[in-house]
Amino acid sequence: MSNFDAGNNGKRHKGFTLIEILVVMAIIGMLAVMVAPNLFNQRAGAMQDAARSQISALEAALDTYRLDMGDYPDSLQGLVENESGRAAWNGPYLRRDVPLDPWGNEYVYDVDGRSFTLVSYGADGERGGEDVDADIGL
Repeated sequence: MSNFDAGNNGKRHKGFTLIEILVVMAIIGMLAVMVAPNLFNQRAGAMQDAARSQISALEAALDTYRLDMGDYPDSLQGLVENESGRAAWNGPYLRRDVPLDPWGNEYVYDVDGRSFTLVSYGADGERGGEDVDADIGL
């Protein structure tokens, strides 16, 4: 008799052992643990940058409004609609509705006529905070 195995047509099947598969899975797991925190930090930084960009655009629209009207609007909605009813209004000063911050919250706008503050309260939507929860303004 020969050593020929008729069921395999003379070929030996090679595959991965359970140990090899476990080692590969462990390596992938370690890489995921090392990479994932960096991805989340980059996302948080990108959202903060987006908030700063939106605040800058809103501030430019507010300054244009003030040039036309002499003072700032009582609310950010004044950039889109003529809430004052005055003829000097030359808007809308935004192409779309007033945006929400990147976390889905409204920007906090406080005005006294001649000056204003415009802030996003960050990821938690509350005053104060640190890191991703920190307030963002220019």
